[in-house]
Amino acid sequence: MPDILLVEDKESLRRVLRLTLENAGYTVTEAADARLALSEIARAPHQLVLTDLRMPNGSGIDVLRAARAADGDVPVIMMTGFGSIDEAVQAMKDGAHDFLQKPVDSNHLLLLVERAFEQTRLRTENILLREEWSRRYGFPRIIGESGAIKSAVGETQRVAQTEATVLLLGESGTGKELFARAVHHLSNRRNKAFVAINCAAIPETLIENELFGHERGAFTGASDRRQGKFELASNGTVFLDEIGELPLAVQGKLLRVIEEKVVDRIGGRATVPFDVRIVAAPNKDLQSAVENGEFLRALFFRLAVFPSEIPPLRKRDDDIILLAKHFAAQIPKELRGREASLSDAALAALRAHNWPGNVRELENAIERACILSDSMVLEPKDLGLADVASSTPEILNGLDLSGSLSDVATRALRFVEPRKIAEALIANEGNKARTAEALGVSYKTLLAKMKDYDL
Repeated sequence: MPDILLVEDKESLRRVLRLTLENAGYTVTEAADARLALSEIARAPHQLVLTDLRMPNGSGIDVLRAARAADGDVPVIMMTGFGSIDEAVQAMKDGAHDFLQKPVDSNHLLLLVERAFEQTRLRTENILLREEWSRRYGFPRIIGESGAIKSAVGETQRVAQTEATVLLLGESGTGKELFARAVHHLSNRRNKAFVAINCAAIPETLIENELFGHERGAFTGASDRRQGKFELASNGTVFLDEIGELPLAVQGKLLRVIEEKVVDRIGGRATVPFDVRIVAAPNKDLQSAVENGEFLRALFFRLAVFPSEIPPLRKRDDDIILLAKHFAAQIPKELRGREASLSDAALAALRAHNWPGNVRELENAIERACILSDSMVLEPKDLGLADVASSTPEILNGLDLSGSLSDVATRALRFVEPRKIAEALIANEGNKARTAEALGVSYKTLLAKMKDYDL
């Protein structure tokens, strides 16, 4: 539940306010004066601050300014006596969310707190999709407007505020590391290290040493003590990519690390305590690996506290063009110092492709096109994609067959129609009049469907 910093110098009132908030389900951190409140704000973030205006060792204005300096979006509710209404109004001008007049009415307090959290939720909804927030806070922006990606983003934002272990599921190339970084940057560990480890890229003989480190003399060539990645990520986040490739022996040691929060260095005589959050991503079906004896069942359940599915690009039709235009604007800036654009035929080719390699394949296709293109207008020939017609039957594997026959028929039409139009546009080199004739529809109908499907 959200954490509230309660700042009130009168112990009896502070106790009543704390019990009121805790009974409503909130977590409360107390401070008896402004000085202690400033220390608490510097120590850890809070989702809301409820503070008295007049206190020893400073004032509520000092608390307000410190809280807003630490996080410009944290709501601060001021409590004030009858004689200091003017000061409370001034506090609101300085950024306070609202104020309560003493004696505090419990129902009014809870109403203001609930309203403050609701406004914060609405303001930060889908924060990972907003460019201005990513620039402001420095976390990775996730490009997308489809329902599938918004659902994954919403899950990421909710779990980031907790300490739960996250298991990111999805095909290769869907951007699991991007989501892992998002979990880290939206958590209370954001100012500590994020350490990404590709378990498949490290030889089996070295993976234990890489994760947990070793003591001097532990083996031939170990001339010095070396800390492992878990120690180096102290108080931060460890991302274990392709975790399904870990050897069984190392899986057992990782399970102990997660359960007991200690690391055994190779050759060490004492355990080393540590505190990290773990985000993991498999490159294969872990449940099948468990059944086949290739992955420890206990470790799987430890990792899958919060499983989150990252959707493949073929289920994000609305995002293909959005991502392509984003890459076309960014990649050539690094290569040639200016942005590229995509022709209508290129956009149609991108929309028609099945993208088995997902976002990574799309990014590579745009980079290839930027290198090969003689101009800054990218064409289908520059993209290096497989022939559209040859991929058409395979795309039906991605069709959702749930619901009634009518539901599936409607879904199938919207699934196939844009690809057929794209195929015809490519065959007719983007000429809309010839495309309409080939499809047996009017020019006006073609334009309407192209707009509807964002072709």
